[in-house]
Amino acid sequence: MFKDYITFKHIKGDFFGGITAGIVALPLAMAFGEQSGLGAAAGLFGAIAIGFFASLFCSTQQQISGPTAPMTAVSVVVVSQIIQSFNGDIATAMPSILMVFFLAGVFQVLLGIIGVGKYIKYIPYPVISGFMNGIAIIILMGQIFPLMGYVADKDQELVEKNRIVAESNLIAKQFQSIKKDKTIGLDEVAVIEKNIAEIKKISKDEIVAEAEAVSKMQVKTPAGIIKNINRGLKNINWLEFTFVVSTVIVIYGFKYVLRWLPSRIKFFDGLKKIASSIPATLIALVIMSTIAIYGEFDLLKIQEIPIGFPTMHLEIFSGFSFDAIKPFLMAAVSLAMLGSIDSLLTSVIVDTKEKTQHNSSQELVSQGIGNSMAALFGGIPGSSATIRTLVNMNSGGVTRLSGIFASLLLLVILIFFAPIASKIPAGVLAGVLITVGIGIFDYRGLKAIKKMPIWDVVVMIVVMLLTVFVDLVIAVGVGLVISALIFMKKMGDINTKRSTVTPLDITQELPWEDEKEISEDISKKVFVKRLEGPLFFGYTNDLQQLYTHIPEEAEYIILRMDKVPYVDQSGLYTLEDIIIDLENKGKCVLVVGLQKQPDYLIRKIEIIPNLVAEHENFKTFDQCLIWLHDEISKCYEN
Repeated sequence: MFKDYITFKHIKGDFFGGITAGIVALPLAMAFGEQSGLGAAAGLFGAIAIGFFASLFCSTQQQISGPTAPMTAVSVVVVSQIIQSFNGDIATAMPSILMVFFLAGVFQVLLGIIGVGKYIKYIPYPVISGFMNGIAIIILMGQIFPLMGYVADKDQELVEKNRIVAESNLIAKQFQSIKKDKTIGLDEVAVIEKNIAEIKKISKDEIVAEAEAVSKMQVKTPAGIIKNINRGLKNINWLEFTFVVSTVIVIYGFKYVLRWLPSRIKFFDGLKKIASSIPATLIALVIMSTIAIYGEFDLLKIQEIPIGFPTMHLEIFSGFSFDAIKPFLMAAVSLAMLGSIDSLLTSVIVDTKEKTQHNSSQELVSQGIGNSMAALFGGIPGSSATIRTLVNMNSGGVTRLSGIFASLLLLVILIFFAPIASKIPAGVLAGVLITVGIGIFDYRGLKAIKKMPIWDVVVMIVVMLLTVFVDLVIAVGVGLVISALIFMKKMGDINTKRSTVTPLDITQELPWEDEKEISEDISKKVFVKRLEGPLFFGYTNDLQQLYTHIPEEAEYIILRMDKVPYVDQSGLYTLEDIIIDLENKGKCVLVVGLQKQPDYLIRKIEIIPNLVAEHENFKTFDQCLIWLHDEISKCYEN
C-alpha cells in the first residue's frame, strides 16, 4: 500500500521540482523564522518538518509547505507575548511557545476530521482580498524598524522609560505566584510579609531584562510601531538602511540587468540561463551576505543556527506552563484556522491548473500533522505556500516526493552549512521580507476598487483594518458576517422583484405558460402569488408586504412555490402567519408545486393538513385549475 502511495514514476521531475522549490524556500524560511523572534533556525526547522510530513500525507501532491507570511504574522504576537510573561527569558518560555504551536497542529487535524475544509470555498473574494492586503501591511510594517536598524531593547532611553512598567509587572507576577502557592496559610500578615520579602529579592538586572522585554514587545504590533516610529527615525542606522534597500534593489533589479547583457557572448548567455532558474531572493541573499562578510561591516546578525540534525523538544509536554499558554489557546485556534484557509486556497489553485480535485479533510490533517511535528522540532508553524507550490509544478514536480525532496534539501543545508548561514545579516532578511510583503498585496482587487460595488469595497477595507490592528481570524469572521448580511439583503431584493401578486385576468399576458388558458369564471375570483427563490429570514419583511397587496375581493389565493427550493425557519413561520390571516379573512389558500425541502418542513409544523388541507395542495397548476373549476361550478349550481 505504501509503495503505491509513493510512486517513483516521475522521479526526475519530482527531484528537480523539489530542489528548485527548496532553493526558493531557503531565504523565506530563514526570514520568517527571524521575524518570529525565535531565529532563522526556527524557520528552517519549520520548513523541514512541515515540508516533509505535510507532503507525506497530503492530498494536493505538488504542494510545498512551510512557514508563510500569514502564519508568521500571528506567530510573532504569540512568541513575543509569551516571552514577556516569562520576564523576557526565551529559554524558559520556549516549551510554552512550542506547545501553542503544537496545539495549533492538533486543532488543524480536528478541523480536517470534522470536515470544516469543504466550507472554505464559501469565503467571498472581498474577504480574501482584504485579508491578504492586511497581511501585506503587517509584513511591511514589521520591517520598518529593521530597515532603520533600530533595536528597541537596545534603546536605553526607551528601556529606562519602561522601568516603572517593568517593576509593576515583576511585582504583579510575584503576587500572582504567591497567591497560587498552596503551601501558604490563611494568616494575611504572613502572606504580605512573604510578598515583600520576595519583591525585595528582585535585582536590577531582572528589572532591566523586564524593561527590555517590554520595550521589545511595544514595537511588535502595528499600533506599537506607529507609536514608536519617531524613536526609530531618531536612532536610524544608515549602514543597516543601505543594506536593506540594496537587498530589495538586487531582488528586483538583478534579472532586469541580465536582460541588457549581450546574448551573443557565450559567457553572458550562459550566465543569463543559470540566473533565470535561480530565485532572485537567493541571489540577493548570497550577494549581500558575501559583501557584508568580506567587507567586515558592523551589521546586526541573525540568531546563531545550531549545527546538526534538529533535536526533538519533548520538554514541551513536561516543561510548559498551562497558566502561561491558557491565554493563547484562541491564538492556537487562530493559527489552525489561518493555516487551513491558506493551505486550501493553494489546493484550489492547483486544482484549477491541473484539473484535479483535492480532499480538503486529508489536506487539513496533513497540514496539522506537519505543524505539530514542526513544534516538536522547535520550528514555527506554516501552511501550503502558493508561490513555492507553483515553482515546484513549473519545474516538473508531480507527486508528493517533490515536497519531500525540498525538505531534505533544506535539511542538508542546515547540517552542512549552518555556520555560514549564521553569518547572514538580519537586514538582508528584512529586505527579503519587504519584497514578500509587496508581492502579497492583491493588486487585482485594489485596481478594481473603482468598479466594485460599494459594499464589497467596505468589506475589503474593514477586513484589512481588522487584520492589521485587531486579529486575523476576527477579521475573516467579521468579513464573513458582513458579506452574508449583504448577500441576504441582495437575495431578498431579488426575490421581491421576482415574486408578484397577480389577478388571473385572461386579457393580460401572464408570465408563466400554464396560466395562459384560464376561464373567465375562475379569473374573477382567483389571485396568484408567485414566489421565486429561497424564502429565508432576509426576505420575510418583503414577503409580508407582498401579502398586503392581495385585493379583498379575491376568494381563492394560490401560492405558487414551484421555484422555491428552500425555506428556513423564519420564512416558514412568516408563511404560516400569512396563511392563518388569510384563512381568518375567509380566503381559501391553495398551494402549488411544493419542492422536497419546503414540503418536508411545511408538513413538519403541520401547515399541511391543519391550515391547508391535503386536497388543497397540488403538484401542478393544471391540477389546481381542475379543482377550482369544479369548486366554482358547485358554487354556481347552489
